[in-house]
This record gives sequence, structure tokens and C-alpha cells, in this order.
Amino acid sequence: MPLQAPNLDDRRFADIVAEARTLIPRYAPEWTDHNESDPGITLMQLFAWMTDMLLFRLNQVPERNYIKFLQLLGIELKPAQPARAELTFTLARNDVETVIVPKGTQVAAAEGGDGKPLIFEIDEALIALGAKLKAVQSFDGFSYSIETTKNNAVGQWFHPFGVHAREGSALLLGFDSPLAFTKQQVNLAVYIFTEGRKPPDQHCDLDLSQMPVPATLVWEYWDKQYWQPISLDKDGTRALTRSGHIYFRGPGDKVKKDRIGAVTENLYWLRCRLARSTYEMAPRLDMILTNTVSATQALTVRDEVVGGSNGQPLQVFRLANTPVVGRERPEEVIGADGIKMKITSLRLEIDEGQGFKVWQEVDDFFASQLDDPHYVLNRTTGEIRFGDGQHGRIPVANVANPNANLVAREYRHGGGKRGNAGAEAIKELQSFVAGIDTVTNKRPALGGSDEETVEEAKLRAPREIKSKNRAVTAEDFETLALATPGVRVRRAKALPLVHPKFRGAPIPGVVTVIIVPDSEAPNPLPGEATVSIVCAHLNLHRLLTSEVYVVAPTYHQVKIEAEIVARPEADLAEVKAAVEERLTAYFHPLRGGELGAGWEFGGNIFYSDVYRVVLQTPGVDRINNNQLVIWLDNERHDFCRDVPIEDGALLYSTEHDIRVSYHARE
Repeated sequence: MPLQAPNLDDRRFADIVAEARTLIPRYAPEWTDHNESDPGITLMQLFAWMTDMLLFRLNQVPERNYIKFLQLLGIELKPAQPARAELTFTLARNDVETVIVPKGTQVAAAEGGDGKPLIFEIDEALIALGAKLKAVQSFDGFSYSIETTKNNAVGQWFHPFGVHAREGSALLLGFDSPLAFTKQQVNLAVYIFTEGRKPPDQHCDLDLSQMPVPATLVWEYWDKQYWQPISLDKDGTRALTRSGHIYFRGPGDKVKKDRIGAVTENLYWLRCRLARSTYEMAPRLDMILTNTVSATQALTVRDEVVGGSNGQPLQVFRLANTPVVGRERPEEVIGADGIKMKITSLRLEIDEGQGFKVWQEVDDFFASQLDDPHYVLNRTTGEIRFGDGQHGRIPVANVANPNANLVAREYRHGGGKRGNAGAEAIKELQSFVAGIDTVTNKRPALGGSDEETVEEAKLRAPREIKSKNRAVTAEDFETLALATPGVRVRRAKALPLVHPKFRGAPIPGVVTVIIVPDSEAPNPLPGEATVSIVCAHLNLHRLLTSEVYVVAPTYHQVKIEAEIVARPEADLAEVKAAVEERLTAYFHPLRGGELGAGWEFGGNIFYSDVYRVVLQTPGVDRINNNQLVIWLDNERHDFCRDVPIEDGALLYSTEHDIRVSYHARE
């Protein structure tokens, strides 16, 4: 079991006062007035309060020692992770070709739950089109279907290439503008319809960027006579198989307005033609948006003076803002001594007398030589540490700039669950951008998580020490999955000898790791990015002979049907709400189960346990006629029988059929 910090003295103010009162007759028998008005009682309460404060501080000692031991072992609290959203900008006028929205443009949500605004910064510059996407239609090889309404409606979807996705079918996009079409780069945000489906299983040996796509798509424009090819810059959707962005150069005035298919308007037409198909299932699209760019709940800080080096070994400095957010795409620069360096979070520059030069961030100094311009950054606390001259270079003191030769040239900070704003919540433009009218997020922000607590670190630390940073046992895989940097995985379950496509038979050498992200959803599902990041992390630590897959959990929805008899003094509405809340919490994948640590992977539903949860709810007298029914995925199970759950599956619930009434006893 994990180590627990002892409580050296659990007495509180009331306990100390009560204990002191019992000692008065023994040590001061002549003191007979024990009322609150007596000055002696007042002094005794004052000293009891001071003692209570002293005991509180004393009990922090083992906690601090535990934290220091963790730091000695190189185990730090995981920093908060920022939420990310897709922001869609609307132009103030349609008679302009494009408007450039600069990188770092800030947009705020009304508030983040604590009364403070949530600031999001866009991650890259956006070329917003003046031309509006007026029509979307699909061509299945035989006929056209207008999909504009489905594309603009939340929750609806359509087949871009028809139900069968035949070669030669196409997705057509019609744009309207009083001007000629742009020659600038066009950025299309494409969202795949998932309907709560799990992301695809990730084989950790494979690099998706090097894998062939399941189809060949050709982008073209209509010049009123022929379809002409468009040069594609980047397809982040892998041929419309995952959500992402598609970039291509606009055809300019070469594209002509015309009526095509079932649309009667004269529009500029671009199409995506399916030239070769090996789709296992025809793609389904939820939405296609223009003028949309990713944004992160973080603030950028530039030119922050960190301090001045004094030339001593093991110097420590601190940033003014935390936690520091890592970069999705590291930047390569030429730093100190002409060395090529990779900036992953903080761009730290140091002036040792020859001007400011970039230094390299490293995880530790174990591999650093005496002249290596390295530093270690704790992203949670903002602490910057330098080497001792043997492992890592000591920054030279600059007599011309003794107090400010260390500058944090650029970094971002932010994060937390508060950043998970709902759809249409991020819409207050904080940075002025000429030509922009409004902005909003069509879809909710996701991925924000709070900093890891000390209690969570205590549970993680023994497993990390035991795994020794290598994945051999099932517990090792779970520990490393939970410790994946850049994402917040709350639970992990490793299934040895289990292949995700062949669950019925043991496959030697295969390990399937199920991950559950930190989320407020009743059935948390990891995104494709989270699955890929965890997979890449496990691939660094697995044995050469291991075949590792990372998958999302399989969920079963539970609903309990019961008729409750409430106690006469209880309120029916409160009893009904309390029973439903306790049942929902009991089956929760992150907070459910007997220990409140999440429903056990593959844990069966025991009828007696559900019965007990209901009866132990305050205000419940009994279950009428002992009738309690368990529904699993809308299927009614036998009365008074346990419900088996397959290995690795989890449960969740959103509603229960609970009826509450009074019943007079005979």
C-alpha cells in the first residue's frame, strides 16, 4: 500500500479546551467558575487556539518531508494542462479578399467559474477568407445531394462521398464573394462525426505520418469548363478519416462562378474528388468550417527579466508565471556556441558578454558536460536550475549587466479544468484585429486539467520507483501511461496477451493499455491526440519484443429502476435526488466503486451492493416489495441476479428510474 504521512497529533481546538477543563479540578480545585465569562476560561481558550495552530504546523512536517523525498527521487507533481478550442472568426465585411488574424490573438470566455475571464490565444496566424462557404453538396457518382443544412447544424452529419464512397464521387464546396476568389492559402477545418465512438486503436510501433492513407483525394477548382487541379499543402485529416485542418493555395481569379449540381446559385466551386478508395467504411463528416484556427487557454509572456548570474554553481531562478505550457511544435534555433537547439516550452536567453544567446532546456544534468549550455525547468513551479560546472555550464556573470543577463524571451503559462468552456462560450475578442466582427467556438474546449495533488503523487510514486522507467510488467505499462507528459491520464489498465481485434484468444507478446482521461464527461473518452501521445511514450520504454496497443475504454450504460419508500420525516424530492446522485457516483468510471477511485475495470455489478447503496441513502426507509431492476445498455437483467462485465470494460450512468413515495407502516 502507498506510504501515508502520519498525523502526529489529531487534537483540535475543542478537544484541547475540553481536556484542559477536565484538569482544572486536579490542579486548581479552588477554581470553581468554569463559565465562558471567567477570565481564566478566556485565557485557556486563547492558549488552546495557539496550541491548535502549533499542532497544525507540526503536522505539515511529515507532508513536507514526503514532498522532499519525492523531489529527491525526481518525482514532481504533474502540472496543470491547458484546454484547447477551435475558434471561428467572422469578418465585418464581405467585400474584402482576406484578413490576417495574427498569432497570439486573445479571445476570452465570460468567466472560468472563479469569476476571472478565461483567455485563449490562437496557436498560429489565420488567413480569414472574405468569401463565405454558402453551399456544401456531395456527389456519389450518380446524383448530387445538398448537405448545407446538415453542415451548419450541430449534431447532424453527412457522407461527403455518398454512402458507398465510390471512386469518382466528390465533395463540393461553394463559396460566395463579390470579389475574385483569393490566391492566399485556404484553411479548412474538418470535423469527423464520431457519435461518441471511441478513437481508433493505436499501435505503438507505427508512425502515422509515415503510414499510407486509406484513399487518394484530389482537390480541384471549376473554371466553368473543366475541373483544374489544386496543389495541396497539407492534409491533417488523413483523407477525411480524422478531424483536422486541410491547407491549399487558393486558385485566385482562375475559378469562375457557376451553377453546379442541385445548387441554383452562382458560386465559386472547389471539390474534393475520391480518386482511389480503400475505405473500410465511408467517411462521415460533422462539419466543415472556414476561418477556424486552434487556440490554447494560455497567456504568452515576453522579455521577462529572470535575474542576473553571479557565476556560482547550482544557481536557481524562478519565473513570475506558472505553470509553463509546453509547445506542441518545438522550434529549432541556433543558440549559444552555435549549437542547434530545440525550444520545447521556455525560450531562455543569457548574455555572458557577447549578447543574448539561447540555452537548451533538458530534463536533467546527468548527460550534460561541463561546457553544455543547459538548464532544467520545473514547469509547475517555474524554477530554473543551472549546473555546477561539471554537469552543465555555469552562466558567466556579466559585469555590464549584473542583475538582468537572464531573460525569458518567450513562454506561455496557463491550464486547469476551468478552461474546459462550453460551445459558443469563447467569444470576447481581447486583441483588436481590423476587419474582424465576431468570434466564437462552435465546439466545446477540451483537455484542461488541474495540477496533480500530493495525494495523487503519493499513489503514483511507489509505482514509478518500482517500474524504474521501463515497461515490462502490466503494472509498469499502467504506471508509465499515467505518467505520460503533456496529457492527463487519470486511470490506465494494461491487459497482457490481449489484442484489441482478437479479444477471445491470448496473443503472446501483446499488451493492450486502456486509458481514461481526466474529464467531466460521464464516460470520458481520450481524443486521438491523447492516444497517440501515450502510445509514443510507451513505445520509448517497452521491450523490443513487446507489441503494444493503446485503446479507449469500452463503456456500458447502467440504469437502476426502483420504487423507494421514504421515511415519514424525509422530503421526497431530496430523497429521489440523493438516491440518483449516489447511484450515478457509484458507477462513475473515475469516482465510483467501493473505494471511490473509479469503477473497477471489468468489475461485475453485484445486486446486493446496489441494494446497499440505495438503502444507505439518508431518508430511505426501504425498497417497496424489494423490487430493484438493473438495466445495462437498455437491456433489462434478471431480478436479484448479478450482472457480469467483460474484462477491461467500465460503467457509467446518466439517469435512473427512481420513484419515491411515503408508505404508512401497519
